[in-house]
Amino acid sequence: MSGALEGVRVLDLGTRIAAPFCAGLLGEQGAEIIKIEQPRGGDFMREIGPFVDGYSLFWAVEGRGRKSVTIDLRTPDGQDLFRRLAATADVVVENFRPGTLEQWNIDPAHLAERLVTIRISMFGQDGPYSKRPGLDRVGIGYGGLLNLTGYPDRPPVRVGVTISDYLTGVFAAHAAVAALYARDARGRGGAIIDAALYGSVLRILEWTLPAYDRLGTVRTREGNRLANSAPLDNYRTADGKYVCIVAGSDANFTRLCKAMDRPDLLNDPRFAKLSDRATHGDTINGIVADWTATLDARTVEERCVAHDVPVATAYTSADIFADPHFEARHDLVTVDDPVIGPIRQQAPFPRHVGETPVAPSGAPRLGEHTDEVLATLLDLSRADLDALRSKGVV
Repeated sequence: MSGALEGVRVLDLGTRIAAPFCAGLLGEQGAEIIKIEQPRGGDFMREIGPFVDGYSLFWAVEGRGRKSVTIDLRTPDGQDLFRRLAATADVVVENFRPGTLEQWNIDPAHLAERLVTIRISMFGQDGPYSKRPGLDRVGIGYGGLLNLTGYPDRPPVRVGVTISDYLTGVFAAHAAVAALYARDARGRGGAIIDAALYGSVLRILEWTLPAYDRLGTVRTREGNRLANSAPLDNYRTADGKYVCIVAGSDANFTRLCKAMDRPDLLNDPRFAKLSDRATHGDTINGIVADWTATLDARTVEERCVAHDVPVATAYTSADIFADPHFEARHDLVTVDDPVIGPIRQQAPFPRHVGETPVAPSGAPRLGEHTDEVLATLLDLSRADLDALRSKGVV
């Protein structure tokens, strides 16, 4: 899969996460990614910690696999450069507030019809809220996920990563590939894809909306348990870790009882079938919690695995680095960063069966490829580049 999009050129106009992540996913499938940044400062992700000697590790991940070209899109000369670059490209990805590209005369109406343009925003390109600003927290709040995350007697809790940005990036990359296929395999024109951060969250709400529509049910926070399934929880172990055990089905519950050496539970009418266990969820989850509290996480996991019970320890970064499964599947790669040197990161995902992921190139220095790209693709001379640089355009 690493070369599936070879020959496709993507212009990444994004900042922060959603649009650059979308472009990065296309790059990990073989596309050439050219990131367009403001000459002064560049992508905001360069300024977000944690840092190593003043260098952002967040940027080291989200900026990888692309070239950096600086162009001031607020200037007529910069806009002209971009339009000329876009004429050589297949995809443009942006996440400015709707109307911004139109102000700069680089919106799809000013570009080639064959382009696939991914327009990522908080609330979408139209509708009464389209011009509102917003970041990830707004997306998960407005999209309905924030209200479902956490415990019912406590305030909502955000997911541990900027999930609406990443989800939107994934959905947008999927749409870009579909649009490229329609263009190239079926002879259609390009496409303009409207990807709203809240929309990606809305799409993954499971049964939440139809349950309200037909039953009047307003789904709320349930913590780590589910009202319709038990035993299921993140159980604390004797060594202070947490182990997730999913044993709601009759088959998995039977296996868990064997793992716990508690065959007597199988004869208890309170736990006879899933609906019974759900009704007595506090009781059965408490029994499992008492069991895990006497053992360390490794032992709990080993016993569950031995009896085919779905289980996972809540891993830390240190656990991931130490686990042999990640090593065997090459889930971590060493990226050669141009600033801080070799650094281990998560590998491109997914991959073809049997394929070893290839480490992306390191996140570029600001403007590292400006001269190379503009000279190669636009045939600009050294004098041309010097003139643009003197005016602050690049």
